[in-house]
Amino acid sequence: MTVSSEPSKNSTLRLAIIILAAGQGSRLGGYPKALLKRGGDTLLTRFIQAAQSCDPLETLVVTGVYSDKIEAEINSLKPTIHSSITLVKNPNPDLGQSSSVRLGLESLKSDYDVLLVALCDQPNIASAEIEALLEQFHRRTENQEIVLPMINNQRGNPVLFSKGVIEKILAIPGMVCRPYMDQHPELVRLFVTENQAYLMDVDTPADIQKLGLDPI
Repeated sequence: MTVSSEPSKNSTLRLAIIILAAGQGSRLGGYPKALLKRGGDTLLTRFIQAAQSCDPLETLVVTGVYSDKIEAEINSLKPTIHSSITLVKNPNPDLGQSSSVRLGLESLKSDYDVLLVALCDQPNIASAEIEALLEQFHRRTENQEIVLPMINNQRGNPVLFSKGVIEKILAIPGMVCRPYMDQHPELVRLFVTENQAYLMDVDTPADIQKLGLDPI
């Protein structure tokens, strides 16, 4: 008898997280988005702390242009966090976000069930938003292996993937998550929601003011 390696819909999901924080923030005038602050804490710290309610096995932060500053932030955070946090530096962040995604996928070490791929600059993503994605994964149909938030017909973030899908992505040289989703829409569970937190991120100085953030 073959035993499935996929988690049952009633089990507790073993979660891994990739946080993409390799960008230059050129449209912000050269700010590391991950280190913008709200309420005294950086966006990176706020996200990692919010994710603790889901007890992740592993949190992997992909750095790049501002690796030293982000590493210092993570090192100061580690004593307060019970789960594993590691960093991997993208040596070529100018190749774009897809290069950071692929590096992150290749660098995961834990025996996870589901992977959350998150941006570093979404200030309104909290534990409730992460837990809602996990709940949608529990509600998936048999063939659905990806949970994608959709807000007013726009794709949101973070996105949740089964380990099985990640293994299939890694088996294809150069493949990353977004084009794989586009090629396999039958695997995607659309989480239709009005929660704007899944859309809000920081691209311009106006966004810093609009979202109530403090520049570095």
